[in-house]
Amino acid sequence: MRNSFIHVTLSFLTFTILLTPSIAQPQPSIIFPVHQLLNKTSSWLDFPTKFNQPKIELTASTIIAAVLSFLAATISSAGGIGGGGLYVPIMTIVAGLDLKTASSFSAFMVTGGSIANVGCNLFVRNPKAGGKTMIDFDLALLLEPCMLLGVSVGVICNLVFPNWLITSLFAVFLAWSTVKTFGNGVYYWRLESEMVKVREASMVGEEENDDKVESVKLPLLGDYERPKRFPWMKLGVLVVIWLSYFAVYLLRGNKYGEGIISIEPCGITYWLLSSTQIPLTLFFTLWICFSDNVQGSQCSDHQVSVKDVEDLRSNDGGRSNKCMFPVMALLAGVLGGVFGIGGGMLISPLLLQVGIAPEVTAATCSFMVLFSSTMSAIQYLLLGMEHTGTASLFAIVCFVASLVGLMVVQKVINQYGRASIIVFSVGIVMALSIVLMTSYGALDVWNDFISGSYMGFKLPC
Repeated sequence: MRNSFIHVTLSFLTFTILLTPSIAQPQPSIIFPVHQLLNKTSSWLDFPTKFNQPKIELTASTIIAAVLSFLAATISSAGGIGGGGLYVPIMTIVAGLDLKTASSFSAFMVTGGSIANVGCNLFVRNPKAGGKTMIDFDLALLLEPCMLLGVSVGVICNLVFPNWLITSLFAVFLAWSTVKTFGNGVYYWRLESEMVKVREASMVGEEENDDKVESVKLPLLGDYERPKRFPWMKLGVLVVIWLSYFAVYLLRGNKYGEGIISIEPCGITYWLLSSTQIPLTLFFTLWICFSDNVQGSQCSDHQVSVKDVEDLRSNDGGRSNKCMFPVMALLAGVLGGVFGIGGGMLISPLLLQVGIAPEVTAATCSFMVLFSSTMSAIQYLLLGMEHTGTASLFAIVCFVASLVGLMVVQKVINQYGRASIIVFSVGIVMALSIVLMTSYGALDVWNDFISGSYMGFKLPC
């Protein structure tokens, strides 16, 4: 496991070195900076003037934003979700960045945390699933195409819907998801308590009961053996899916016609290229559902054995459940695109609701978040994103914080034998996101109302 940490760290440092260092000029923040003391400390961060890059000013607001981002990444890493719902409010309210810059920073920060999560879980074996990897590649294959399509649809809806509708939908849906998540956490907590009682009642006991109880105490970062057969083909298919959608984004560009080819902004070619995502999604999803080489049986193996989910394991219900997961991913992607927070925070409660084990949910969600966040970060770079140096520094903060969060979760689960803390950590992030994002959105709506701005539906272009 130590070797995995070394490889993950070196890979992440290589990724950040390739980025051009720069810094954002923060807008006035609600935190008063202490320039005289902190600017002396930041003198070592000066860059050559030939690059025309501004000096990094280490203010109190940026330090507080970095500390809060560290805490947010630590909590988010336990649940395997990106944490964008926390990063955006932190960067806008505390660091004083505008929403567009904060969103680009959030993409880099989520990428940093996801690299740490995936690097720790990619080559880890899950004894509860017969030695398969902790990441459920079958589940990721079923979810990823529809989630990417949903994000694209959600982004268009975000442009059309008024702010008050987006804020209201965000508050209602995330509140419902938070209640469901905490309900699942309570269920898993009680289930773990019953397992512990069974173990204490039978000190010698049967081997089957011992295996069930011991599996609860397996940490996220436990020193498991590597699987004999790593699913390289499934990983390759996921990469092909990512490249296919990325090629569409690269050719299409944004609504202003900024891409690698010159097309009319929001013209016929723009929408034709955008619509190619639909047949791509149908092709990949149907191929994965009906392919003999890509089986979905791993989903059933990852579900809690004590829970009443026999229908999910039956042969008759297997194909219907395969269709259910893409629909869930499409819904999560649309809502994630509308709210601008990514799909990890939304797909995680749905997976927990159908009975996927908490540790598998966390590992699989972080794996999927890595694909979506890297695509967003690269798109920001290709479209001329500024301040990539500062974004990379915050990404490093989130990378380290995610490693710390995973190690803390390991120790807690190993000591108390309760994987349900993963579920509770997801619920905590969602509850904090409701408070921060809803408050920020409500203030935005109030400002629009006072200023007399148009508050109805808009055209996407």
